[in-house]
Parts: sequence; structure tokens; C-alpha cells
Amino acid sequence: MTDPDIVSWNSIITGYCHQGYDIKALETFSFMLKSSSLKPDKFTLGSVLSACANRESLKLGKQIHAHIVRADVDITGAVGNALISMYAKLGAVEVAHRIVEITSTPSLNVIAFTSLLDGYFKIGDIDPARAIFDSLKHRDVVAWIAVIVGYAQNGLISDALVLFRLMIREGPKPNNYTLAAVLSVISSLASLDHGKQLHAVAIRLEEVSSVSVGNALITMYSRSGSIKDARKIFNHICSYRDTLTWTSMILSLAQHGLGNEAIELFEKMLRINLKPDHITYVGVLSACTHVGLVEQGKSYFNLMKNVHNIEPTSSHYACMIDLLGRAGLLEEAYNFIRNMPIEPDVVAWGSLLSSCRVHKYVDLAKVAAEKLLLIDPNNSGAYLALANTLSACGKWEDAAKVRKSMKDKAVKKEQGFSWVQIKNKVHIFGVEDALHPQRDAIYCMISKIWKEIKKMGFIPDTNSVLHDLEQEVKEQILRHHSEKLAIAFALINTPKHTTVRIMKNLRVCNDCHSAIRYISLLVEREIIVRDATRFHHFKDGSCSCQDYW
Repeated sequence: MTDPDIVSWNSIITGYCHQGYDIKALETFSFMLKSSSLKPDKFTLGSVLSACANRESLKLGKQIHAHIVRADVDITGAVGNALISMYAKLGAVEVAHRIVEITSTPSLNVIAFTSLLDGYFKIGDIDPARAIFDSLKHRDVVAWIAVIVGYAQNGLISDALVLFRLMIREGPKPNNYTLAAVLSVISSLASLDHGKQLHAVAIRLEEVSSVSVGNALITMYSRSGSIKDARKIFNHICSYRDTLTWTSMILSLAQHGLGNEAIELFEKMLRINLKPDHITYVGVLSACTHVGLVEQGKSYFNLMKNVHNIEPTSSHYACMIDLLGRAGLLEEAYNFIRNMPIEPDVVAWGSLLSSCRVHKYVDLAKVAAEKLLLIDPNNSGAYLALANTLSACGKWEDAAKVRKSMKDKAVKKEQGFSWVQIKNKVHIFGVEDALHPQRDAIYCMISKIWKEIKKMGFIPDTNSVLHDLEQEVKEQILRHHSEKLAIAFALINTPKHTTVRIMKNLRVCNDCHSAIRYISLLVEREIIVRDATRFHHFKDGSCSCQDYW
């Protein structure tokens, strides 16, 4: 076109935006300004501001805002909406709010206000977000989702559910996307009771059979520790030939240590000619890792590349490193890293380092830690894993030097803690926790349990205390690990024979894993522990991981 008009320019810029080519959209906008005398209109500016938001480029968004000011463009209507959305999405909510104040309110749409309240929620500023929501005369489904999810993401689950019930009574009817969004937030918090309430709502609204809600329910039940319920949902909707549904179930089974079941489901997926995607392969490779099927994992890795033409990502490479490392094939894992066509990241070196700690492989642990710290100098996990490896091998002085280096560089250690939800209230415990109101009863219970399981044959693994201390002191520390305190509290405050569900932010230690096996036999209860990497289902003195984790 020799002389494209503004409509033509807008078509190509908007087209780039819609297809996700945000840089191309911005380059075209820049070229338009340089090569023609045309002035951008509200459609042009709306598209390029959206591109800035997508690129998370606040600096560029400010430059375009400056152009709008210099050109004296009217910011009521579409341009004002785009500015508010851009600033709110990029965290500059105060700027977005000032634009609201100077813009004619009737000209602003619900999208702009929704973006603004979403921006406030992201920074944890609840009151102005709620005020904006309450001021909206026409609240659509998107606005309701934003405020419900915002409350939940800030830990205000009860308030979020109150709003959700209010939406059901007074607002637009929740659709499958609304339910899936709310379930997704509940999943991240692993709140089984709240998840069940939403499941009931989905049944009443006749949305439980939709793929999006079904997938969200599978994830919610899985993350909340109820893999049986996740499987029931899958069996109900698996007739849908939807890769995401099958992938969700494979990932869930793998995370719960049911590697053979995950592999069986993957094989069935292949038999019915449902093509796996890159996430499906993360799930099946993780499943092989959790049950130590090295050769099968290698076979699937090759199948992914050579048959399904999926280019491995850093996640797939990390799975393979973890697979080899957990199996004790540390040299092979190291050679795998060195031959990777992409640069190894923190996860890759972290997987190798973790395996070195498990198998007490000091020399390679030093290499892995050094590589990891070159990428992320403040990674406390690298220092601790190396120090723990050295301690486990009796190299106390070397371990002390690593911890001193960590202290000198002001690298903060991530504190381990466990939590349990009882009657909609979350109770958090740290090691040697003395702050809980029921402290005396908890310590009395764990002392009683400790004596009983030792009679049953439990031997404390004092090697799990990676400091050079007296054996008696080590045993006392082990007795008061956070997950043991959380379990003792749960046993005191829940009915007999009910399942105990514990969450933990770090990997469960060898001693706690062994102790919980005995505790499950002693109290005749199933104890489900979710640590940083997977679920452990303890029942009748054994664990679903078969002591391979």
C-alpha cells in the first residue's frame, strides 16, 4: 500500500496484538509515527497500550502516555480505559487511580475498573479494591471473578466464599469459567473443605461435567491430598478426548507417588490416539522419577522428541536429571547436564545437588552448588544442601565453613514449617514451636507417641540432624520437628480414625518419614503429608512412596 490510512495501520497493529506479537505491534506503531503524518486514534493507542501491558513494560507505557499528553489526546473513553488497565496491570495502581479521578466516570468501562481493583489486590491493598467493586453499578462475571480471586489470593478465603455466595444470590449466574477460576485459587491453598463446598455448587449449577470445571476439580482434590476424589472426577469426565484432562490426572498420580498408575494412564492415552503435549510428558517423566523407572523414563524422553516432535524444555531436562540422580546414577546425570543443548538452569543444578545430598556424593555436590550459585548467588538451598551433604559425610569443619560463608554473604535460610487446617482455621508450626496455645498438650502427646513408636521398633535417625551435637540433644530436636508437632496437634483435635492432612514447605526428612510410618500404625489412621515436592500417604506402617523419594 503506497499510502495506508489510519484504519489500515490500526488493522495491522491490532492484528499483531491479537496474535500475541506485541513487539511487532509496538515496532509498527513506531514506524507509523516516523513514516507518516497520521495521528494515532483511540484504537491505535488502545492496542499499543495493551501491548505494553502484555510485555510488562511500564517504561514504554509511560512513553506512550507522554505522547498522548503532548498530542492533547482526549483520554475519556477508550484511551482512558486502556491507560487505567495498563498502569493497573503493571503495578502502578496509584497512577491508574489518578486517571480515574480526572476522567469522566461514565466513559470508563467495567474492564478498566476491574483492572484497577485487580491491581490493588495484587499489592494486597484490599479496602480500595472493595470500594471500587462496590461502586460498580453493572458488575459482570469478570468483575466478580476478580474480586473473589483477589480475596482468596490474599488469604481471605472465608470472605471470598461469602462473595461467591453473594454472586450466586444477587449477581450474574456463575459459569464454568467462574467456577474453574475460584477452584484454581482454592487448589493453591489446598483447602479440601472449601473445595468440597465449591464442588457442591458446581453440581447444583449443573457445571460439574464441563471440561474446565472437571479439570479444576481434579487439580483441587489432588493438591488437597484426596487423590481418590480426583480419580472419581476423572472417571466421570475422561470420555472427553481432552489432553488437558488426562494430563491433569497423570500429573496428580505422579505427585502422589502413584507412578505406575500414572504410566498406565499415559499408555492408555497413547492407545486411544490422544496426543500428549509437553506438560503430559513432564507428568509421565515425573512418574518414572518417583518410582525409579530409569529405562522407561529414557524411553519416554526419546518418544517425546522423535515421535511426537516435542522439543524438550528445561522442565523435561530437569525431570531426566532428577530421574538419574535419585537412582544414584550421578555421573550419568552430570554428563546429561553437560550435553544438554540448552543452558542448565537453577532447577537442573538443584536437582543434581539434591541427589548428591541423598547419596552423599561430596565432590559432585561441590560442583553443582558452585554452578547453581553462579546463576543465583542468594540461593539459600544451594548452601544448605552442600552443608548438609558435608555434614552427612562427617565433614563438620567444611560444613561449618559453608554455613559461615552463607552468613557472611547475608543469605537468609528458608525456615521450615508445617501446617494443618482444623475447622476452617490453619495452625502453623515451626521446629521446637513454643507459641501455640495448646503447646503443653502437643508436647505431651508427641512425647507419648515417641515412647510408643520406639517400643514398636522405631530407631531415631540422628543423622537427620546435620550439626555436631550430643545424641540426646539430636533426638530432642528430631522429636520436635514441625510435622511431628502438627500431627500431634491434629491427633488431639480430630475424631479417631479420620484422615490427618499435613502440609510442609520443605522436603520431609528421613527421621520424620520413618516416624510417621510408625505413627500411622500406632494410631490406626491414614496420615497424608504434602512436602515441597510430593505427597506421602502413610497407612498401616507404610508409605505410598515405598521409601523412594
